Amino acid sequence: MGSTQSELRQHQLQDLSDKTGFSPEQIGNLHKRFKNLTNNGDTLSRDDLENISDLTFNPIRSQIIDAFFDKRNFRQDEVGTAEEINFEEFLTVMSHFRPLKQNLTQEDKEKIRREKLRFLFNMHDKDNDGFITLDEYRQLVEDLLSKAAIEGETTKSIADAAMLEVASVTMGQMAPDEVYEGITFEHFLKILKGVEIESKMHIRFWNMDTTTLSCRK
Repeated sequence: MGSTQSELRQHQLQDLSDKTGFSPEQIGNLHKRFKNLTNNGDTLSRDDLENISDLTFNPIRSQIIDAFFDKRNFRQDEVGTAEEINFEEFLTVMSHFRPLKQNLTQEDKEKIRREKLRFLFNMHDKDNDGFITLDEYRQLVEDLLSKAAIEGETTKSIADAAMLEVASVTMGQMAPDEVYEGITFEHFLKILKGVEIESKMHIRFWNMDTTTLSCRK
């Protein structure tokens, strides 16, 4: 496709801008980084992202990399995992980290917020069953605490306690024999209500800062 050529034409820039919300200049910057990552290739592989030094010490590095190959994040109503992605798919995933534009309507803000939260939910609902389960949540806690001197059983206790608290918030008082399946997306929205996630979702890699979408020299 045209968007994976070494140079992007003006009509391609505008089309991608309309789809992702990035400016043509930002798309140009991201295209340069895409070409650097792929050694001037047309598609990006998992190995290309694995080699990014800026992600090496990120505690949720594996989830971030997985998100780039999760078809749910391509805005095409697909599921499953891609082996490699083209520039438009890369750009679409990157758009989930894009800061909000100024002067958006409240309706547009809510739509973008919901998309960002769905992206975060997908990162932890790895099996696409509609729930962030205790095991998935525990894995997240273990990843976040991986650099800390915390025993495995303590990490398990933290995850269990946190999930029980979430369950009490979303489901109310549970019976002793009732099984909590996990966090649904609607529960996820409720848990993060009031959290300004729009300004917190950004990543930094390969001399690219998604808070500004500019390249550092």
